Amino acid sequence: MERYKKEISMIETERLILRGIVEDDAYDIFEYGKEPNVGPNAGWKPHETIEETGELMKQIFINQPKVFGIVLKENNKMIGSVGLIKDPKRENPHALMLGYAVSEHYWGRGLMTEASKAVIHFGFKDPEITVITCCCYSFNKRSRRVIEKCGFKYEGCLRHGEMRYDGKVMDVESFSLLKEEI
Repeated sequence: MERYKKEISMIETERLILRGIVEDDAYDIFEYGKEPNVGPNAGWKPHETIEETGELMKQIFINQPKVFGIVLKENNKMIGSVGLIKDPKRENPHALMLGYAVSEHYWGRGLMTEASKAVIHFGFKDPEITVITCCCYSFNKRSRRVIEKCGFKYEGCLRHGEMRYDGKVMDVESFSLLKEEI
């Protein structure tokens, strides 16, 4: 465990601290994960119990060196998550995919753009990474705006590209950013 703690990165921006997620973050993640518009906009169902959140944390967040909790400096509260994972849509070992979620209470303040830009710069410090991608559902205009503000280029729409947790088949907008474009 001590070795892992040394490997966790922390990123500081003007208003945020991005840090590794730990088990003690379960309540904060449950709090935004149960909000009715956060998960469905990203493809996952709202969390129903804190136990469900804990299990998802183990699968998605814990011990992931490029996945961060978004903590507001002003009150030290975790309000979302942002991170880079292997891009499941590309057969390219030099590609990562950006993903994020933030509490509805903090939408429209530019916090996700601030966090995403910091994580993109962090990701491109790895000499092996040449492209970072990001996707959103066609209806998710807020997410698309974050993606555009981060400088991603539109690649196209995967029509009927993904089945959401509720069985609804969604169109997925695809974007990419090459290292030399930042």
